[in-house]
Amino acid sequence: MRLLVHSGIFASDDAGTTYRLTPVSFFLVDGAAAAVPVVDGHLSQVPHVLASTSRHCLDTVAGLAGWFREDFPAPSPPSPFEHVHGVTPLESTARLGPEDAALFQEGLRVYDASGFAVVLRECRDVFDGVESLTDCGGGDGTAARAIAEAFPHVKCTVLDLARVVGDVPADGVVEYVAGDMFDFIPPSQAVMLKRIALLVYCKGLLVDVRLHHWSDEDCIKILAQCKKVVPLQEERGKVIIIDIVVGSDSGPMLKSQLLMDVAVMLVTKGRQRDENDWRDLFMKVGFRDYKIVKKLGPRCVIEVYP
Repeated sequence: MRLLVHSGIFASDDAGTTYRLTPVSFFLVDGAAAAVPVVDGHLSQVPHVLASTSRHCLDTVAGLAGWFREDFPAPSPPSPFEHVHGVTPLESTARLGPEDAALFQEGLRVYDASGFAVVLRECRDVFDGVESLTDCGGGDGTAARAIAEAFPHVKCTVLDLARVVGDVPADGVVEYVAGDMFDFIPPSQAVMLKRIALLVYCKGLLVDVRLHHWSDEDCIKILAQCKKVVPLQEERGKVIIIDIVVGSDSGPMLKSQLLMDVAVMLVTKGRQRDENDWRDLFMKVGFRDYKIVKKLGPRCVIEVYP
């Protein structure tokens, strides 16, 4: 308990005999019997913590010693996760049993929903003038639905793999399209990439993908697909990326960014990027300009203009 108090998970009285919750541990309180656990107005992160600490993930950490001893061929060694499990995280998720798969999906859902509420509160102006959005990798449409509710005039579309959106019931709020963002992105005014940590805003395209999970080569392919459907800046076209910009803040936030960098490299071939890294990607794809908005703690909103 002393360690947890020192880390800010709990608070204690001077004698150290009683303990109370802090804003951090409020997120770790499981909801009652509600289908959507909510704690103090925020989604409980219990499913996300359970998924992140499952045997499926911890085996990767346990296998690090073997990964370091291997003499992998250049230039693209497998991630520690691939070395242990023999497949990529995406392929591995497809092989999970029903209970584990449901846990991972719920973990992603509550994590995205909690974080995106902050985006809508702190960065509302990012969506000004947007009439249509395509959320790439948008899963069950949690983020797209939140946008549609906050901005009723915005037509929201979710693009994801068929096995992800195939069973999602139509709700009349969000349109679901089955497909692969490497091959096709539905045209719209804004694109958002955030599940892999990139938001792409064109004239209606929202891509829910985390670019830090991907190599530079794959990021360039994804961004190039976005650029094909994004109108010019003069027509309010842009790509909105929600991701970490390493070094955008100092102190505890920088430490969080660096820890997230290590976590990403354990599981994928991607990495967290600093501003120079992001700029290089944008310029290689042919974007003309970008703007970084620092309002999301360790993460930022990056608006990229064609």
